[in-house]
Amino acid sequence: MASSAAGAARRLFLLHQRRGHLLTKRDLSSSPAAVGLDDGGRAKIFDRDLKRRHRDRAAWAAGETDALTDAVAENLLDRLEDCRKAFPSALCLGGSAGAVRRLLRGRGGIEKLIMMDMSTDMVRKWQELENATSDGLETHFVVGDEELLPIKESSQDLIISCLGLHWTNDLPGAMIQCRLALKPDGLFLAAILGGETLKELRIACTIAQMEREGGISPRMSPLAQVRDAGNLLTRAGFTIPGVDVDQYTVKYNSALELVEHLRALGETNALFQRNPVLKRDTALATAAIYQSMFGLEDGSIPATFQVIYMTGWREHPSQQKAKRRGSATISFSDIQKQFVSNEN
Repeated sequence: MASSAAGAARRLFLLHQRRGHLLTKRDLSSSPAAVGLDDGGRAKIFDRDLKRRHRDRAAWAAGETDALTDAVAENLLDRLEDCRKAFPSALCLGGSAGAVRRLLRGRGGIEKLIMMDMSTDMVRKWQELENATSDGLETHFVVGDEELLPIKESSQDLIISCLGLHWTNDLPGAMIQCRLALKPDGLFLAAILGGETLKELRIACTIAQMEREGGISPRMSPLAQVRDAGNLLTRAGFTIPGVDVDQYTVKYNSALELVEHLRALGETNALFQRNPVLKRDTALATAAIYQSMFGLEDGSIPATFQVIYMTGWREHPSQQKAKRRGSATISFSDIQKQFVSNEN
């Protein structure tokens, strides 16, 4: 499976295009027993215990590199080069943290890095890879959940999350915890999958279910829309929020190869309200419809991955602030007159 996924990832097309120490171990299998509800009786969208098992599987299924996650991590880390300040202490959360660590290459002036994931197997894999690294960066490892961040308040200069936070049940709450873990004037960098991700597969699966089963059931996870990202940052209390989006297209030989790649990335369905069984006829119909509707001339199929990048800062007195409403000393009409006079 790993070799197949790696082969698929190599066909990525961008449309724009010191040793480790295990600090903490948390048993996440003892989460609330009520299916779809937390301790407070609130509805939960994602089965976090299932997602942990997906991450366990991805730890051995994925190759050492993946073109898609490497591209996203590289793009995310590029934002550190736009910052004039250094970030001595940093926390990297789940998702593609392994790619972030490998591609960091001294950016951000990081001296101490904590890597955290909800999967013990994934953390141990990172630790084994770290033991073969000799770049002098002090790296520690934590097994923990983004929904219950086990990080001391005001302890980090930088928090990076690359393709992980979109699996949290309370995304604003997780982002608030990240803000509180940052020191004043600390930076939050995140990349999450957006709502246009795998749109081709969504369409094909919906049509197949309608044809074969006479109705549809949730097969793919809901994802944030671009228009929501700025509100998420503001709601979480970050200052100077920034949002932009990229779209990547990966070519696969078949829909099966796409599913294998998603498994290797730990990105398969973890909805509570899911049908655990996909009928063989429906699966075959999905693959056929996908090929018929979206197949390319060379016989391959494209898959879209929309990635939303978010940046935000913890408030600090030194940061620029917006002027008070009504404090402007010149009107737009005066500006327009000035432009007209210059043109003449």
